[in-house]
Parts: sequence; structure tokens; C-alpha cells
Amino acid sequence: MLALKFLFMIFGLGLFSAAVIVVAYDVYMAARLRWLLEQASADPASPAKRLESSRPFGPVRWRLARQLAIAGIVPVLLSLSIAVVPDGSAGIRVSELFGARPATLYPGVHLLIPLVDTLVLYDTREQVYTTVATAAPKTDTEVLTVQAREGLNLGLAVSVRYRLDPSRLSSIHQNLPQPVGEQVVGPVVSSTYRQLAPNYETREIFAIKREELRSKAADAIKTRLAGDGIIVREVLLRDIQLPAEYARGLEGLLLKEQENERLGTEQEIKGKEVRIAELEAEAQKARDVKAAEAQAQVRVLQAKAESDAMQYTLPLKQKQIEQTKLEAQARKEATLQNAEAAAQAKIIDSKAELERQKNLSDAEANRIRVTAAADAERMKFEATVLKQNPMLIQKIIAERLSDKLQIMMVPMDGKNFFASDVMRSAFSNGNSNANGKDNGNGGTTAAPNSDDDSDDPAPVATATAQHKPPKRP
Repeated sequence: MLALKFLFMIFGLGLFSAAVIVVAYDVYMAARLRWLLEQASADPASPAKRLESSRPFGPVRWRLARQLAIAGIVPVLLSLSIAVVPDGSAGIRVSELFGARPATLYPGVHLLIPLVDTLVLYDTREQVYTTVATAAPKTDTEVLTVQAREGLNLGLAVSVRYRLDPSRLSSIHQNLPQPVGEQVVGPVVSSTYRQLAPNYETREIFAIKREELRSKAADAIKTRLAGDGIIVREVLLRDIQLPAEYARGLEGLLLKEQENERLGTEQEIKGKEVRIAELEAEAQKARDVKAAEAQAQVRVLQAKAESDAMQYTLPLKQKQIEQTKLEAQARKEATLQNAEAAAQAKIIDSKAELERQKNLSDAEANRIRVTAAADAERMKFEATVLKQNPMLIQKIIAERLSDKLQIMMVPMDGKNFFASDVMRSAFSNGNSNANGKDNGNGGTTAAPNSDDDSDDPAPVATATAQHKPPKRP
């Protein structure tokens, strides 16, 4: 809004300036033409003479200037009608016709009647009125001096925090002198302290009843200024300046009082020390008496205890002997029971070992029987197969001797092949050895079939079942 207000003002002033420039320009041009005509009046044939005869002087453009001036009045009046109240302040309207208006204008934008209403601003923030106890050469602060009950002059340094009541600015503007702090608050503070100070002595104001004086003065100042629309926040009594002679005398008196208090304190300390010594002596005496009585009672109790102990010593010894015998008997019985238990444990262990060995031997015999039966069954089956297929003997021998022999192809009749006699003699020797071992160990021998043709030149093969574990797949 301030920018708009200044814009209106600048625009109106620009229009006024334009009107003045138009009038000034027309007047200047008329004066210039008139001067030129006067210079050329002696020569009728001059261009100026011809210009005068051809066109008269034009009038000043008063109408245009008047229109510009009237147009400039409107933005100026609009600018004057806008009033802005800043933060921390409040204002009132003062009319040229009706005086101060009762309504308070708070921070913000307000409209006024141009050339009739005037805005008066007041600071509504807290302000501080201050006095000093002694005059300072470089400050203009008021010196507040009061008289105590003895008639001595005392200097007081007082600070009062106050603010104006925004709702009563109209009354403040109409009734109170300006500025309010110097013309109203200062006299009220000074008169209040000067009225209350004679009720107290100098020493009371300085030390004992200083806070009481401050609180009474604060209540009185708040009450008196509240009626004028001034709100007092706090009244502070910062310092009190005593007269020089009184200050020196008071200092000496205080020193003497301090010395008196020190001596009194030392006397009290000495008396307390004496009292403490007496109490300690009485306490030691009482402790000694109590200790003697306690020792005598202890001796009596010890004698009684010894007497009672002698009465119970013999039965106690007897009980101890009996208890020892019982303990020995118990240990003997326990030893016997332990020995019996150990013997029974050994018997049980030996029986268990024999049973275990028997079970192992039975299991081994059973395993041997089962294995022998399985081997016999296997050899029987192999003998049956070999009877049915005698040519399998050669295949079995070739498989067992495959890593030591080389395979040769021979004719089936074998009549003209020298290896037939060798193979026949080898198989006959192996058959006789196998028969001897199997007959002694329960083996089985497969003989050549008697039904075979005697003219067959093929060798006679004998299969011997050897006792070996079966191959796993």
C-alpha cells in the first residue's frame, strides 16, 4: 500500500508539473516572438513583419493546463487518503472539523478524508523511564533525590517500564502533555518516591525495607498512571546513593558492628568449646562406668557358664565315646557291605563275560555252518551246470587265468594239435589234486560224463569248487 500511495503521489505531481510546463512554454514562446518583432520593427520587409501580418499570436493553453492540474489533484487526494500504521504503533484520526476521533487505528492500512483528517501515531511498545542517583556530566537523565525521616537527602536510581494503552489513545492525545514519558511518567515517579521516603529511616531504605519501599511505590505509580491510560509493567529500584558523611559514618558503624558480631561469635564459640569439653568428660566417665559394669557382668556370666559346663561335661564325654563307637561300627558294616557288593559285581561281570563269549562262539559256529552250506549249495549248482555244459570249464579257466595266459584259436577235433595232449595231462593232474583236497575238506568233484563218445578227441575237464567268499556285484 505504501508503494501505491507513493505511485499516486508521483503521478499527481507529474500532472501538476506537466500543467506548469505547458503554461511556461506558451508564455516563453509568446515573449520570444514579441522580442523578435520589436527587433524587426524598423524593417517592414523583414520576415518577422511578414509573420505578424500573416498569423496573430496564439493564446496561452490555459484550458489544457487546467485539465492537467485537475487530473493531478485526483491521485494526490488518493495518496493523502491512504494511511499506513507501522508495527509497534497505533494511531488516531484528528479531524479539522471534529477534533480527535475515538476509534484507534491499529497497525495496517486505513483510509482518511484528504485535507480533513490527520493521522497521529503513538508508540505502543514498552518504554523505559530512568532516573539516576547522582548527576553525570554527559547525560541529561533526571536526578531523583528524596528525603528520609532524618532529613538526609538520598539519591535513587529508578527504572519504570511502561506502555501506552492503545484503546485510550484518544484520551491521551486530548488530555496528556507530550511527550508522555517526560511530562507525565517522570513527575508521577518522582512525587511518589518523595511521598513515601519520609516514612522510613535512611538505614531502612538502604538495607532493611528497601523492597517494601519499592513495592509500595510500584503499586502507587501503577494506580496513578492507569487512570491516564498508561500501563506500568515493572518498577525497579536500581541504586541508592547515600550522603558522603553518612556513608562514612555508616561504614564505621558497620565495621564496629561487624567487630562486635565477630567478638560475640568468638565468645559463643569458646563457650561451646567449653561445653563440648564438659560433655565429653561426662560421656567418658559414663563410658568407663558402663565398661566396668559390663566387665563385672561378663566375669559373673563366665563363672556361671563354667559351672554349668562342668555339670554337663561328663555326660557329654560319654555321649562322645558312644558316638565314636557307633561310627566305627557303622564304618565296619559299610566296609563289609562294600566288599560284598564288589564280589557280587565281579561275579556278575564274569558271568556276563562267559555269556558273551558263548554267544560269540555260537554266532561264529552258526556263521561257519551257514557259510559252508552256502558254499556247498553253490558248488553243487556249479557242478550241475558244468555237467550240462562241459565247455564252461575252459571259459572259467580262461577267466581265472586271463591276466597270465594268451588266447589261441585251435581246431575242434584237436587230433593234429600238440596242445591237446598238454591240456589233457594238465586237466588230469588238476582233477586228481582237486579230488584229494575236496575229499578231505568236504568238496565236490565233477567227473566227465560216461555217456560221452569215446572217440571224441576233446579233453576231459574237471571242475574243482574252491572255498572262497562270493563276489559282490
